[in-house]
Amino acid sequence: MKLVIDMNLSPDWVPVLIQAGYDAVHWSTIGDPRASDKTIMAWAAANSCVVFTHDLDFGAILATTQAETPSVIQLRSQDILPDTAANPILAALQQFSIELETGALITIDETRTRARILPIR
Repeated sequence: MKLVIDMNLSPDWVPVLIQAGYDAVHWSTIGDPRASDKTIMAWAAANSCVVFTHDLDFGAILATTQAETPSVIQLRSQDILPDTAANPILAALQQFSIELETGALITIDETRTRARILPIR
């Protein structure tokens, strides 16, 4: 699975995800750091990547456009650094790997993980 990490998350996520066996890249290394969320979504869809973000706008884009791709993982936590949040993220990537490959919005917060299959209607 390939992931593109949004600007609002640390580049420190890249080695954590790569070590876990994922192909991961931080947006700052491949695109304009000031790019819009729609631009990142379009790039992710064109490159078969899952977007990993802390931003609710990506879920809103999926809902308003009723898009079937790309999948999005939203980390909804106060502490978004890998030292604290890596375990729930890696668990969700494993648990929902099929859904992420076919199109899903995965939301992870302090108390639970939710999955919505795309398109969101």
